[in-house]
Amino acid sequence: MRQVNNFINGEFQPADSAQRFEKRSPVNNQVIASIAEASKADVNRAVQAAQQALKGPWGQFTTEQRVAMLYEVAEEITRRFDDFVAAEMADTGQPSHVMKQVFIPRGAANFKIFADVIKNVAAESFQMATPDGRGALNYALRVPKGVIGVISPWNAPFMLMTWKVGPALACGNTVVVKPSEETPLTATLLGEVMNKVGVPQGVYNVVNGFGPDSAGAFVTEHPGVDAITFTGETKTGTAIMKAAAEGARDVSFEMGGKNAGIIFADCDFDAAVDGIFRSAFLNTGQVCLGTERLYVERPIFDKFVQALKTKAEAVNYGAPTEHGSNFGPLISKEHQQKVLSYYKLAVEEGATVVTGGGVPDMQGELAEGNWVQPTIWTGLNDNARVVQEEIFGPCCHIRPFDLEDEVIALANDTEYGLSTTIWTTNLSRAHRMAEAVDVGITWINSWFLRDLRTPFGGSKQSGIGREGGVHSLEFYTEMRNVCIKL
Repeated sequence: MRQVNNFINGEFQPADSAQRFEKRSPVNNQVIASIAEASKADVNRAVQAAQQALKGPWGQFTTEQRVAMLYEVAEEITRRFDDFVAAEMADTGQPSHVMKQVFIPRGAANFKIFADVIKNVAAESFQMATPDGRGALNYALRVPKGVIGVISPWNAPFMLMTWKVGPALACGNTVVVKPSEETPLTATLLGEVMNKVGVPQGVYNVVNGFGPDSAGAFVTEHPGVDAITFTGETKTGTAIMKAAAEGARDVSFEMGGKNAGIIFADCDFDAAVDGIFRSAFLNTGQVCLGTERLYVERPIFDKFVQALKTKAEAVNYGAPTEHGSNFGPLISKEHQQKVLSYYKLAVEEGATVVTGGGVPDMQGELAEGNWVQPTIWTGLNDNARVVQEEIFGPCCHIRPFDLEDEVIALANDTEYGLSTTIWTTNLSRAHRMAEAVDVGITWINSWFLRDLRTPFGGSKQSGIGREGGVHSLEFYTEMRNVCIKL
């Protein structure tokens, strides 16, 4: 069985308390690793190592040196591509093609894209008049914010962790990463990469554990952590924000979503069905940007429901490496029970179950895994809990609409505001809808198409701040102004 330790100051270390916890495979719930649970003392050492690195060689690196090193990190990830794929599959149980085509390549790209951003970004400068007529020159400096606490989620662990670590290091910060207790393997593997390419000790640290009264709380409450970036559920984000209030530390949050998909009758029908199938069921529905609420214009409503039902019933359940498998398990037994509780609740609230609603018939050891069926409902009221609450599973409710203003009101009827996907061939309508729907990102005739230079984040209870491209620099650096009297 794999032994996973914390990575502190360039070394893999067992927990100070010797306490460990089990990591189980989502596929069959067999124990696949023993993880060291970081104590408060371990987290303190990690923060101190990160602080020392800022004063040491890393703090003396030029931008060009950091850029070159981050490119080496990306290239070493690519050289060890199969190792990262295997680790991510073991953690998440998701099909290999998802890891190979999306999550691991994006993880490597996150280092290169932000290396390029910091290398090419311009600083502000202003000339100003002065009473003596000689003038003054103002120019801005970007400096690292310091030690960044990175709290990363389990649904796309490597991609979302490096989405934070990449820009943090590009800007000259150091990091203390607390990966989800469900998915610790790729964060640990990245420590090996950091050592291999010569990233100075203390720049990248990993402490494993849970949230309250464990590593998560120890990181977010530590006064030596200068800023905190978090992806996860809104309840956890609220707790982190309270901790960050001590010391008035900066936060960047990407939190929950109950995203709408809007399909107009003039859409490219086949493309819309394919796109919505992905947005509702990719990664077994465990995607913060996924669509759990679908609104379909009435003339194509019945046809669309039937087409999506056909695709949902054609998924191939199986282990990540199994040939033809395209639908994996949920991350944990606990999450499986949560999703199944919503499947039950939907029926109690009066839903018509179009397809799914239970657990597939799996054979052998797979029967012990965290499987659920992709599920489609119709017929619920707009205020039903299943329509309003984030489930984070492979499910969606489909409702017909008639008018554009009607569907805008329906899409905005949520406490969240992360994303939406809109399908129409009417360009004017697309522009109107994109402006009217209160979300951080709108896709027109696509979904999950990401240019990493663009702003990313949510509105309302879906997050605080924007990251991506130069927008990440606003969080990962402090701006200083220098005024020179001429």
